[in-house]
Amino acid sequence: MTKKLFYAAAFAVALSGCTTVVRERVVVHEQSTDVRLAPAPIQEVIPPPPASGYAWVQGHWAWRDHGWRWQPGHWHQGYARPMPAVIIEQITVAPSPALYWIPGHWSWHHNEWEWSRGHWER
Repeated sequence: MTKKLFYAAAFAVALSGCTTVVRERVVVHEQSTDVRLAPAPIQEVIPPPPASGYAWVQGHWAWRDHGWRWQPGHWHQGYARPMPAVIIEQITVAPSPALYWIPGHWSWHHNEWEWSRGHWER
């Protein structure tokens, strides 16, 4: 019995030196994000104001009906502040590969600039 135990222990010790290191290859698939950037602004010729007390609201791109639509500049009666600087937003992880990212942008609504946050769309 002790011989069998001795041989089993010796066999186990011999096998413990025979280890194999398994290295898994890590493959990272970067998901390319489809970002639908607005086109470059259109240069507009600013006509003379219709009367005193008008402010020019510059033309701009706005996301409407699944596409960028040019909103022409116009004269606004009263004060109109210039379009603010673009807010840099972090693009989140796409909930589905079928979606594309619409960056945030400024649009003129209700006599004021309003920020439309970036979002995923199909």
